[in-house]
Amino acid sequence: MDFNETDKKKLIARLRRAEGQLAGIGRMIEDDKACVDTLIQISAIQGALGKIGKLILTEHIESCVADALQNGNEDHRRETIDDLMDVFSRFGGR
Repeated sequence: MDFNETDKKKLIARLRRAEGQLAGIGRMIEDDKACVDTLIQISAIQGALGKIGKLILTEHIESCVADALQNGNEDHRRETIDDLMDVFSRFGGR
């Protein structure tokens, strides 16, 4: 990955928040909190992780994939496209 320092700091901050949310979910389960409240928090962390994934995927496409398509040989381009399709299938299943 080739994030600039500002974007990297934003991603790390998002991940730290997600870590806090995850720890909070653990406490909710330990404290026998209401299922609906716990599920809402799980949905919130899934959304946060989805946004983080989207930012990283965008960077990957704009840097790695673009470079492979412009400068790579046929094998490298095919491998990059195959990897990208694999990532899309993993993200699309959610």
